Amino acid sequence: MTRLTGGALRLTVFVGENDTWHRKPLYTEIVHRAHAAGLAGASVFRGIEGFGASSRIHTSRLLSLSEDLPVAVVVVDTEERVRAFLPELDELVTEGMVTLDPCEVIRYVGRGEKQAENRADGRHGDRGDSDTQGKRSL
Repeated sequence: MTRLTGGALRLTVFVGENDTWHRKPLYTEIVHRAHAAGLAGASVFRGIEGFGASSRIHTSRLLSLSEDLPVAVVVVDTEERVRAFLPELDELVTEGMVTLDPCEVIRYVGRGEKQAENRADGRHGDRGDSDTQGKRSL
């Protein structure tokens, strides 16, 4: 598991929900390639309204006919690793926008590491852990 703290680079890829790569959603291909490249993580966010280069507004409002909502794929990792991934996007993104922003990672811990930290500190589970919610000692 990659441990990441301090200065990092945030990569955001803005595409349309209906954009595809070999008959599957483009955002899915980006996430899978980021995973294969060993990047720290990737998340996909579906927008409820937006417009891009076409200047056509896409919205999720009930009376709208638009279904091609904006989607953002966000990846955060070291600058070196994110920049090494950019050639993959050159191949995939034919319409959309790719941005890079410097950011600071405060804490990045995988689930397995969090549980190990809790055990080392003498804690059992965490507040959001469904295994500890609602249990009472007798």
